Amino acid sequence: MHFYYLDESGCTGTELLDSQQPIFVLGGVSIRDEGWNATQEALRERITAYFGGTIPDEFELHAEELLSPNGDGPFKGHDRDRRSAFAKSILRLIAEKKHNLHLIGLDKQKMANTQCNACVPYDVRTPYLLAYDYMITYINWFVKEKLGQSARAMIILDTKDQFMDDIERITFNRRFEGPTTYRANKIVEFSYPIDSRKNPMVQLSDLVVFCAKKFLECEGRYRPAWPANARRFYAECYSLIDQRIAKKNPIKRETKLVPDISDYLEAVRAKPVGRWKRRYGL
Repeated sequence: MHFYYLDESGCTGTELLDSQQPIFVLGGVSIRDEGWNATQEALRERITAYFGGTIPDEFELHAEELLSPNGDGPFKGHDRDRRSAFAKSILRLIAEKKHNLHLIGLDKQKMANTQCNACVPYDVRTPYLLAYDYMITYINWFVKEKLGQSARAMIILDTKDQFMDDIERITFNRRFEGPTTYRANKIVEFSYPIDSRKNPMVQLSDLVVFCAKKFLECEGRYRPAWPANARRFYAECYSLIDQRIAKKNPIKRETKLVPDISDYLEAVRAKPVGRWKRRYGL
C-alpha cells in the first residue's frame, strides 16, 4: 500500500481575486507503508536537533510559522537563515528517503478569466475541487504506470469541512461512475487525519505545498517587491520539490466524457516560467 498525503496552501474557498492569495496549491508526499516509521523517525531527529535536543511541548511543524519574516509560534524570533536552512534540510529528507511528491498549482486570476464547459460533478472555478479531481487523476496514473500491477493507493487528506460533500461526490464519481476503463481503480481508500500533530507526513506535505505556492507566486509576477534573496530561497526549495515529481506536465483525463477539463487545467495552471533553474543559478 502506498499512502498519498494531500494538504493545501492558498485556499480562499470560491474567492478568486484575493490579492494576498493569488495561487492555490494542493499536494504532498507519498510513502510506502514500510517506510513510514523510518521517515517519521528521521524527521523527528532533525526537529530535535534544530531545537537543541528537546522538542517543544505540543509541537507541530507549520510552514507558515517556520518561514514567516520573523518566525512565529515555536520559531518566533529565530534567525531567518537558520530557519531557511532547516526548511531545506527537511525537503532534502524527501529525496534521501526516495519519496515522491505530487502537486498541482492553480492561478486563481486565470481561473476567473477562463471558461470551462466540462461536465463534472463540481464547480470547476473552485480551486480546491479542481485540484482534488486532478490529484485523483495523477495518483491513479502514477500507481498504474510506475508502481506495478499489484500496487494500490490510499489518499489521506487534511480535513476541509467546507468541501466535504463535494470531495465525497468527486471521489464516488471517479471510482464508481462512468465507463469502467476510465475509473480510478488504483485508489482503494480515502481517509482523513484525526490529528496532524500525530501525523508528521501531513506536516511534511504542508511545507511542500507552502514553499511551492510561494515560488509560483514569484513566477506569476505576483510578488514584484520581494527581495532577490527571498525569491532565490523559494526557488531552491522548489528545485528540491521538483526533482521528486515524476510528471511535470498535467496528466490528461482518459475519457471522452470531459474533453474540456484537461485543456482548462492547462490554461489555469500555475507553473514556473521558461528555464527557471538557469535564471536562479540552480
